[in-house]
Amino acid sequence: MADPSVDVVEGCRLPVLRKNQDNEDEWPLAEILSVKDNPGRKLYYVHYIDFNKRLDEWVTPDRLDLKKLQFPKKEAKTPTKNGLSGSRPSSPERDVKRKAESVSLATQVTAATPVPSLPSSAEASQASVFPAIRDTPFIKSRDEHEQLTTNGTPRRLIPSQPGRKRKNCGTDEMVKVFQNNNSRCSTIYLLPGEDSQDSSDGIPTAPRMTGSLVSDRSHDDIVTRMKNIDCIELGRHRLKPWYFSPYPQELTTLPILYLCEFCLKYVKSLKCLQRHLTKCNLRHPPGNEIYRKGTISFFEIDGRKNKAYSQNLCLLAKCFLDHKTLYYDTDPFLFYVMTEYDPKGFHIVGYFSKEKESTEDYNVACILTLPPYQRRGYGKLLIEFSYELSKVEGRTGTPEKPLSDLGLLSYRSYWSQTILEILMDLKSENGERPQITINEISEITSVKKEDVISTLQYLNLINYYKGQYILTLSEEIVDGHERAMQKRHLRIDPKCLHFTPKDWSKRGKW
Repeated sequence: MADPSVDVVEGCRLPVLRKNQDNEDEWPLAEILSVKDNPGRKLYYVHYIDFNKRLDEWVTPDRLDLKKLQFPKKEAKTPTKNGLSGSRPSSPERDVKRKAESVSLATQVTAATPVPSLPSSAEASQASVFPAIRDTPFIKSRDEHEQLTTNGTPRRLIPSQPGRKRKNCGTDEMVKVFQNNNSRCSTIYLLPGEDSQDSSDGIPTAPRMTGSLVSDRSHDDIVTRMKNIDCIELGRHRLKPWYFSPYPQELTTLPILYLCEFCLKYVKSLKCLQRHLTKCNLRHPPGNEIYRKGTISFFEIDGRKNKAYSQNLCLLAKCFLDHKTLYYDTDPFLFYVMTEYDPKGFHIVGYFSKEKESTEDYNVACILTLPPYQRRGYGKLLIEFSYELSKVEGRTGTPEKPLSDLGLLSYRSYWSQTILEILMDLKSENGERPQITINEISEITSVKKEDVISTLQYLNLINYYKGQYILTLSEEIVDGHERAMQKRHLRIDPKCLHFTPKDWSKRGKW
């Protein structure tokens, strides 16, 4: 039992009992974000350190390990020039360090959920000939290659110093595929080409903070760190929100928030919802249906013409997207809602939004598959559809960064399968070895060149041997790819897409 004499306050840290994925007890370290005085006993809202915020929850005192309680540290205060108390004065060294850390955080795209690496038999069968290189820029010399290994173990390459030139592997290098008739392994050579002026080493640049749910950590206070909606009823599903969403405050105290599954209007009671349904004539999202195959349909919604629906969609999406905060100006965005049809209507499965005009070639601003439909292939279908639109538009695209942990997993999986599908389908012509460039891969798939290169690095295919860049498709990678494609039953059929891109630059204010 918790000791009532111990005063657990906001900011304290201590181990908290929870169940893991195997339904076993564990005591991870957690931070107290809020304390609620309920009649009879207190409740504590905790955030598990190094865990995703969607696992945050209210706990009872008996789940707290008070023996290891850590009280919040008080920051040292020093007088300022005006004689008033304040934080200690900063030093030039601390300012430089803080600036470097902020830049590092701004440019990282990491997953909160650990991402398993794809196994490769190249590390085992060809380790002595082709040293493995993971998540590193392209190497140009043997000296740089030796910097990558310590006792034969690959390590991350230290970034180049300012003023030091490093020759990147250009995007027009010829990729030659040598097929081995006695094995399913393939070796792809990346031949050095002209110096590329663009930064195509797979390192993400600092993300531009725009989107229908624009990322803005300046509002990341104690209120937005806590879930404020207990439950949402959407059609035949009841959803437990993962994160904060700025619904009207008077609705956050309700046990259940009711949403119309067709127009996404929110109401405070089931009776209000039933009364609304007698007036709501929608049985599908507003906008144009631009794709239908079987029971799957996609609707294109203009954020200016259907502002109420778009804002309600963003409110719902914010419940399951942590790295975004709500952005009410939906005019510059298009929303593509995927639905599943049954006799009662078109039920929302997920959506993605994109800017009408993007100077950075973003083809997705926010993307979400609702929890009841996750792990069923719908997320990858949304991603595939976004690239099909890019193909029709005749351009390459990339999602806005940073990606959520689940979004990063989905995109990495899609990029890997799409690129491996291209490489494995290459065939020789006139008896010559098949060849393809990174630019051609990008043009065929509409995946931006930087994403193509970073995916090859993530798959650990890029190696360096005798002054050449090579890619090795091992038998294990080929088998793993074929098994993954057999499970991928949902695919976009371009013949079912009826989409005409618009030139928004000539439409004034859209």
